[in-house]
Amino acid sequence: MFPEYRDLITKLKTTDHHFTRLFDQHNALDQKITNMENHVEQGTPVEIENLKKEKLLLKDQLYAILKKPLPSSNQKQ
Repeated sequence: MFPEYRDLITKLKTTDHHFTRLFDQHNALDQKITNMENHVEQGTPVEIENLKKEKLLLKDQLYAILKKPLPSSNQKQ
């Protein structure tokens, strides 16, 4: 997910608790969806679709965080 932001993701996972929580929720949903689609876990097509929508919302939130400009340490006062 977002290979162009790999370094920033690594940094945010260690410095931003909100980002880390969203990232972990996204990955957990991704695994649950995969398990349901592969019949490892039970799930109806409607449940899978709802989980995919929830995952997409998380992905949008993660992307919004990644697109925010980073605070500059060289700002003039």
